[in-house]
Amino acid sequence: MLDAWLQVFSGWKTLTQLELAATLLALAYVLLAMKQSLWCWPAALLSTLLYTHIMWHSALLSDALLQVYYAGMALYGWYSWRQQQVQLPAGQSGMTEWSAGTHLNLIGGTALCGLLLGYLMDQYTDADFAYIDAQTTAFSVMTTYLVARKVVSNWLYWVVIDAICIYVYIQKHLYFTTALFVLYTIIALIGFFVWRNSYQQQQQMNPA
Repeated sequence: MLDAWLQVFSGWKTLTQLELAATLLALAYVLLAMKQSLWCWPAALLSTLLYTHIMWHSALLSDALLQVYYAGMALYGWYSWRQQQVQLPAGQSGMTEWSAGTHLNLIGGTALCGLLLGYLMDQYTDADFAYIDAQTTAFSVMTTYLVARKVVSNWLYWVVIDAICIYVYIQKHLYFTTALFVLYTIIALIGFFVWRNSYQQQQQMNPA
């Protein structure tokens, strides 16, 4: 009996240490992204590899799949931002913004994908919070692409996504990750204003 408890404690301790490392790397990613630093993407890649393991063991299967996608987007983001650094004239950040109509279409299409994923996860897996988890997964997939494309309003999507994730992670007792997502929500708000100001300055310097 004692051996069983020691094994459980050892597994919990290892998972907690991994969660802390992943949390710090993920926080570094967001802060570096807010500053438009290319080095945000290596931090993102390392964090996602750790979180894939954590989410799988927490039965958040949609989130585990999401981390695999994040790893691919970290590589794409590095390439995309690096190409912008090489190709754009000095003083241009490469930021852009999409129309309200485009965002409405994105929201509608992403929500439908989230419902479908939630149904599949609910019916065919043991995933917890299947529909909520699936919606945050679907919107995170879409929003991560917006980050890689430097769409300013990506930060507003993250505010909503992160707030929902806080509830889920509290229920799963992932306290380091919960604290991280509280910070994420605050940073996302700040990031929106930082990127918007940079975008407005870019527009003033390079009027259409």
